[in-house]
Amino acid sequence: MLKTLRNAFKIKDVRKKLIYTFLMLVVTRIGSQLPIPGVETSFFKDFFAQNNNDAFGFFNAVTGSSFTNMSVFALSITPYITSSIIMQLLTIAIPKLEEMQQDGEDGRKKIAEYTRYVTVALALIESVAMAIGFGGQGLLKEYNVLSVIIAVVTMTAGSALLMWIGERITENGVGNGISIVLLFNIISSFPSDASTLYTRFMSGKSVAVAAVAAIIIIAVIIAIVVFVIILQDGERRIPVQYSKKMQGRKMVGGQATNIPLKVNTAGVIPVIFASSIMSFPVVISQFLGTRINRDGIAGHILNALSSSNWFKPETPLDSIGLVVYIGLIIVFAYFYTSITFNPLEVANNMKKSGGFIPGIRPGKPTSDYLNSILNYIVFIGACGLTIVCIIPIMVSGLFSVSRLSFGGTSLIIIVSVVLETLKAIESQMLVRYYKGFLND
Repeated sequence: MLKTLRNAFKIKDVRKKLIYTFLMLVVTRIGSQLPIPGVETSFFKDFFAQNNNDAFGFFNAVTGSSFTNMSVFALSITPYITSSIIMQLLTIAIPKLEEMQQDGEDGRKKIAEYTRYVTVALALIESVAMAIGFGGQGLLKEYNVLSVIIAVVTMTAGSALLMWIGERITENGVGNGISIVLLFNIISSFPSDASTLYTRFMSGKSVAVAAVAAIIIIAVIIAIVVFVIILQDGERRIPVQYSKKMQGRKMVGGQATNIPLKVNTAGVIPVIFASSIMSFPVVISQFLGTRINRDGIAGHILNALSSSNWFKPETPLDSIGLVVYIGLIIVFAYFYTSITFNPLEVANNMKKSGGFIPGIRPGKPTSDYLNSILNYIVFIGACGLTIVCIIPIMVSGLFSVSRLSFGGTSLIIIVSVVLETLKAIESQMLVRYYKGFLND
C-alpha cells in the first residue's frame, strides 16, 4: 500500500488528484466540528451515557462522531447510503428503472439524479424527526418553530453538501468519493478508541502486563483485518468455455473465461439490515422517551435486542438476541444476493453467446448448477460476516469495554474501501503509463 502511494506521488496528475481528495476530506472534518445553531451539542452524549444504549453506535461511527457532537454534518452521508440501497432495490422491482439502468451512461446518470432527490428527502425526514422528537427533551436550547426550522435546514444542507463533496472526489479525485468520506469518518474515531482500550487494559498496570495487553490487542486487530481481506477478496471462479463460430471465412471465438462468484457477495449490507432491525424497537422506545423496565417482558425483549447487553456474565439471558442477530445476517445475505445476482439470467446470456460450463448442459441445468454453488458460497460468506461482527461485541461484553467504532461492520467498510481506492490509484497510474508510452 505504501509503495503504491509513494509511486502515485511521483506522477503529477495522480498527485494532484490525491491532494484534491485530501483537501476535500479536510473540509468534511472542519464541518464536523461546527455546531448547529441553537442545539445543545452534548445532548446525545449525555443521552447515550444515561441509557447505556448502542443503537446509534454504528450511525455515530460512520458520521465521524458528528452525530453525538450535533455538528452541521450530523447526518453525514447516511441518507445517501440509504437512498442508494433503496434505489438499487427499486431497480430490481420496477421494470422501468431496470431498463433505465441498462440504457448505458445516460440511464445511470438519470438514476444517480433520482438518488440525489431521495437523499435530500430522507435527510429532511430524519432531521425533522430528530428536531421534533428530541427537541423537547433538551436537544434544542429553545424549543420553538424557528429553532426547529434552523436545525432541520442545517442538517439537511449539511448532508447535501457532503453528498456533493463525495461526487466531486469521484470526479476530480481518486476512488469512490462517498466511500472515501465514509472511511475518513470512521478512521477519525480511532484516537478515542485507542484511548478507551488504553484506559481499560493498560492504564495503572505494570509495564509487563501493559505490554502483553498491547500485543494481544494489536494481534487480534491484525488477525481480524487479515480475515476481512480474505473474506472480501475470496471468490469461486466458474470456468466457462465459448464455442467457435464461423464468421465470414474465419472461425472466431472459442476462448475460455470464468464467472467470479465472490464469497461475500452481499458485502456489508446484511449486517446493516440486521443491525437496523434489531435496533429499531430500542430506538423507538428511547425516541418516545420511555424507560426500559427490566422486570417486565417488554424490558427483557428490548435488552436482548441491544447488542450492548450480549456476552455479559451477569445477564446471560440477554444474549438470546445474538441468535436472532445471526439468523438475520444469514437471511439478508441470501436475500440481497438473490436480488443482485440472477443465475437464470446469467445462464440464458451464456447460452445466447454460445458459452457453457464444461460438463453442464446450457440453460436450466446451468442455472441450477450456479444456484447450488451460490447457496453454498453465500452461507460461507454470511458465516464470515457473523464472525467478524461478533468478535468486537464479545470483547465489549466480556471485558466491559464501551463499544468501539472499529467494530465488525466498520472494519469491513474500511478494508473494502481501502482495497477499492488502491485499485483505483493503480488503474490511474497504469493509464498514465500507457498515455506516456503512446506519446513517446
